[in-house]
Amino acid sequence: MINVGIIGVSGYTGFELIKLLLNHPEFKIAYLAASSASRIEEIFPSLKGVFEFEVSAANASQAAKKCELVFLALPHQEAMKYAKELLKFGVKVVDFSADYRLSLELYEKNYCEHLDPENLSSAVYGLVELNRERIKRANLIANPGCYPTASILAIAPFLPFIDMEFGVIIDAKSGVSGAGKKLSATSHFVSVNENANAYNPIKHRHSDEIKEQISLIAGRQIPTLFVPHLLPITRGMLVSVYAKLASKIDPCEILNKFYEAEKFVRVKNEPVSIKSVTGTHFCDITAYVHEDKIFINSAIDNLLRGASSQALANANLICGFSEDTALPIYTCLP
Repeated sequence: MINVGIIGVSGYTGFELIKLLLNHPEFKIAYLAASSASRIEEIFPSLKGVFEFEVSAANASQAAKKCELVFLALPHQEAMKYAKELLKFGVKVVDFSADYRLSLELYEKNYCEHLDPENLSSAVYGLVELNRERIKRANLIANPGCYPTASILAIAPFLPFIDMEFGVIIDAKSGVSGAGKKLSATSHFVSVNENANAYNPIKHRHSDEIKEQISLIAGRQIPTLFVPHLLPITRGMLVSVYAKLASKIDPCEILNKFYEAEKFVRVKNEPVSIKSVTGTHFCDITAYVHEDKIFINSAIDNLLRGASSQALANANLICGFSEDTALPIYTCLP
């Protein structure tokens, strides 16, 4: 058994990760931490009588004494402080935040001054389908966010065929859990219920993350316009991508070939649905072509494929286990 810990366990993604780890045959939860000491069954009452465990005030050296791998479910800027210390102790790190996802220039443009540029240069972007072999050799994984995951998986197969001058337009929609547990005016029930709205259109900081990653895949800069929307649902994410094609293609053939060996990307022949992926690690994708335009449609569970189960897939790889160990496959219906 490999001892693992979670720092920042009190959020939605922390809870999802606990559930996954409790079903993992090789990982043992040895350390849980939040901003202050507590009990996990007090933070999440549904764990009473199921999994009861002490939650410590976060401390990197204490985590390193107990764990071989630590998940950081922390906000940006906070995560890098712990990652830097944990790596010094030889602990493997899977970071949920944006702290290691972007180049130094783009990170400081969108967030704040970076406190750990040395480790930033060696972090691996944890999108398994695209970086599997690099992930296996890494000690620090930058776990992608939900919007970039759904968008990049949709776009990547078609990059050789897209008109690079036109680029891509991404219309993305997420459930409210993507905003986290902290209450705000925009995530309050009366604001979200029976409502839908775009937020931070075009200038959302995930735009640069998506653009940087697809440009690295394509080997040149890809113009990217990204607009996120908030839906009055708890969880799930639906992404619609629009682009102009430079040549005629069969979109289903391209998708099937690109993802033929990928267990957790399902190519569909009809528009995808959030309900079909909620509670799972799957990303469902479909695509349609009309004349010289393409529409690509993808769906994921934002808390799992967009966070916790993706982090577990990365942890499985860097610890030498089968990638699919303990990943969720059954959706929640109705």
